[in-house]
Amino acid sequence: MSLELAKDSIDLGVVTRNPDAMLGFYRDLLGLDYQAETPMPGGGSMHRLLCGTSLIKLVTPGNLSDVEAPPGGLAGASGYRYWTISVSNLDDLAGQCGDAGVPVHIPPTEIRPGVRIAMVEDPDGNWVEFIENA
Repeated sequence: MSLELAKDSIDLGVVTRNPDAMLGFYRDLLGLDYQAETPMPGGGSMHRLLCGTSLIKLVTPGNLSDVEAPPGGLAGASGYRYWTISVSNLDDLAGQCGDAGVPVHIPPTEIRPGVRIAMVEDPDGNWVEFIENA
């Protein structure tokens, strides 16, 4: 049996201790479409943003563990280490992030003919890859 998708995109949950800075990055700097804030069972809240048709959920649980994911992007540990957003303005976006003080770990770079990427770090140390196809 395989997946029978009911939606052409994914929902991504990002757990954070720092929702204000994360909203500043994803909503204010990147311009993701802010939908709403909803309370979480047991306390805390979820901020929902759209990236195309994908839902990005910034979650601050009321019972958040003291354990943090190790930093270091791709080589920092195994598991989910980054996610990718397809864009058509890679150079401008990477420059805007750098100008805002966001760490740009991989500046705009051609990885194969007609495909360029840049990788930045959000306020919690999660890496976001931007990809642009010629």
